[in-house]
Amino acid sequence: MVRAFILLALGGADPPATPGHAPTSPAPCRLLYARTFGNPPRPGGPPRQRLRRKEELLAVARQVASQCRLLQSSLGRPSSPQLPQLPDEPISLQDAPGGLFQLPPGDPFPERTTVAWLSFLALAFALVCDPQENLSLAEITLRRLAPRLLVSLRLLGPGADVLLRPETADLLLDRLLPHGQMLFLNERFLQATDREMGIKASR
Repeated sequence: MVRAFILLALGGADPPATPGHAPTSPAPCRLLYARTFGNPPRPGGPPRQRLRRKEELLAVARQVASQCRLLQSSLGRPSSPQLPQLPDEPISLQDAPGGLFQLPPGDPFPERTTVAWLSFLALAFALVCDPQENLSLAEITLRRLAPRLLVSLRLLGPGADVLLRPETADLLLDRLLPHGQMLFLNERFLQATDREMGIKASR
């Protein structure tokens, strides 16, 4: 089962070190959208639970952003803090960089979990999965979900300042990841979903 889906803006690249000064931290990542599945209720009222869950998912998002920067650095590529334009139709993310890492028990989920992620320009998408989950299917799910979410983003200004239409993201997750269960999605099902939601077919 998938425990959570996270979409984040990666934040800025590591700034260059200045002689005689301690290195400064990169601009923080920003959680654009997050959804959890099958989590038990926590102590405290609903507002407190939502705030705590958001803080926990933001901690996961920071680890995803760190993994993205590490991969970009190892490949000799600069980080991509800018999102110059957003597509108006789904695109292929088959070659988008991605990876896996584990979260220990209690950080922030009770059991050990595995995070599958991929990045595109200044954005990253991640699924937090149970350890026994099919990670190949998690990667395929991300690569099919991410391009459809991209058409729901709206650029608010220069850089990576974007806004997600949450109702569209909710509908996509309900169809492609119902109750946190990953599906073996065929092209006919995906095309029907695209038509239903008014998403242009990718070229």
